[in-house]
Amino acid sequence: MKQQLMYLIDLSRIQGNGDFLCPKCGVTISPDDETEDTYCIVNTKVRNNELVELTIQCQKCRSKIRVIGFSILDVVAK
Repeated sequence: MKQQLMYLIDLSRIQGNGDFLCPKCGVTISPDDETEDTYCIVNTKVRNNELVELTIQCQKCRSKIRVIGFSILDVVAK
């Protein structure tokens, strides 16, 4: 059985509005995309009613990506 890599994206280390490229195929993944054409949410982790981690899957190459660093969004929103 082939083991699938899981990539990690830390939102606190990227610039812009939250868009990033899939680490494997380079397709743009945007938090504004609600169609699930580009990616789908596989899992969420919430702590104290705050989102701390998302696991998403790229719809183009099927890679799984852990997205962390959501606490920076709270700072920016304030």
